Amino acid sequence: MGLGVVTFRLLYQGLSKEEFGFWSLLWSVFGYGVLLDFGFGYAAQKRVAELSVKKNWDSLGRVLSSIVFFYFASAAILVLVASFFSGQLVGFLGVSVENREVFRGSLFLFVLGMGFAFPLGIFPEVLRGQQRLWVANLISMGGMIANFIGVCAVLWFKLGFNVLIGFSLACVLIPDAVAMILALRHMPGVKLSWRLFSMAQVRETSRFSLYAYLNMLSNILRNKTDQLVVGSVLSVGAVAPYQAGGKVGEMFHLLTRQISEALSPAAAHLHASGDREALRRMLVSGMRWSVMAATPLYIVSALYLTGLVRLLTGEVTPSMETVWVGHLLLFWYWSLVVTHLVFKRMFMMAGQERRMMWQGVTEALTNLALSVFLTWHLGSIMGVAIGSVIPTFLFGWGVLWPWAAVEAGLTRFALFRRVVLGSVAGCVPMLIVGLLLRYQSFWASGSTTLLVLVEGGSVFAVGLAGLWTFSLDATERAQVLEKVLKRSPRQGA
Repeated sequence: MGLGVVTFRLLYQGLSKEEFGFWSLLWSVFGYGVLLDFGFGYAAQKRVAELSVKKNWDSLGRVLSSIVFFYFASAAILVLVASFFSGQLVGFLGVSVENREVFRGSLFLFVLGMGFAFPLGIFPEVLRGQQRLWVANLISMGGMIANFIGVCAVLWFKLGFNVLIGFSLACVLIPDAVAMILALRHMPGVKLSWRLFSMAQVRETSRFSLYAYLNMLSNILRNKTDQLVVGSVLSVGAVAPYQAGGKVGEMFHLLTRQISEALSPAAAHLHASGDREALRRMLVSGMRWSVMAATPLYIVSALYLTGLVRLLTGEVTPSMETVWVGHLLLFWYWSLVVTHLVFKRMFMMAGQERRMMWQGVTEALTNLALSVFLTWHLGSIMGVAIGSVIPTFLFGWGVLWPWAAVEAGLTRFALFRRVVLGSVAGCVPMLIVGLLLRYQSFWASGSTTLLVLVEGGSVFAVGLAGLWTFSLDATERAQVLEKVLKRSPRQGA
């Protein structure tokens, strides 16, 4: 996360506004595999979790071989299409004349690299299906460290925009290759071969993956088309101030989605074993701990958002539009934690993929239509942020929350009291302390990076103390202490 902050600031200051906007568009939209994933990433994670229960390695080998080589064929088609339409797409995004040829080459290079990355990208999902999320995270961190070094070298030696893209693609491909090696070593009975490819197996897997794909596509429409809307309705240059405001929310999302990602393969495992009661307990507990982890972080980020944007971008005085976009998107991501992340990730893997798909597609289309209309009507980047918040809030509390309550075997209010109310109550002391610090008259609160870190750290510490005192019961506090002591060096010795 620290490298992410520094890398973002280096790119924001080292690239032109148009280069940074185009860079953001590439990684936010095309890098998520709208055209190539087809939901097989979710399917691979689910099938690995299910077939590992039965140790059916032959079937798993056929499933993974079919997915991997289907990806290779699809990637080849995408590269050909991208090479043919790259000029039209760059022109559609309103790129200036002097950058069109460079960006056209950048787009082709990016699509070519992602064509190789898609087949390899299945293996981090296999690691997650094996419930080895820590291994996937370590590999990802290694890629981020290498990417940071590459970004520094490219900007320092002024090697050019396309070299920057090449370095970044390498930092995706190599970690995915490492994930492949480690995932297959953990399953010595699984073999990958083009001879095991079977369209019948692809069709069988697609029964689940079609719904997973449409759900994934809806998530991309909801989460990752905002930059595309800004770039097409306003200009590519307008993506930079929007991204500057939204980066705090993105980092918040990276920190708070870990619990839901860990529970996803566990839900598939429990669903395959038929343990419905354990699935319900894990749903309520997972939602509660996600909200408990996210709420103090949300409060600190909201109180010191201007300082965080300044830290990320290096701009002395961020525009009010950028700051308000940051507030809206930060609240949006917190709303996703409360109503969406854990429930949708778990029950996508637990037999509710069709209904989950319809909800996701409806919400995403509403989000996209409202974002385009408000951006055009207001002529401002705030239109996209408002268009994201409204549908997520309405669908989250109007559709997903009642549905989650039914699956948990609780009333809506009982689920709210169990999941949300206790966490919010524990954060009241930190909110009071934070407001007192922000509006005291002795010094300019949050005016420097040091003050942001010191004040924010103090407020966060109060939040942890409040959660410990008011949100956890005695049994939970004892369990936390036991886990911490087990991990301490002295105890390990």
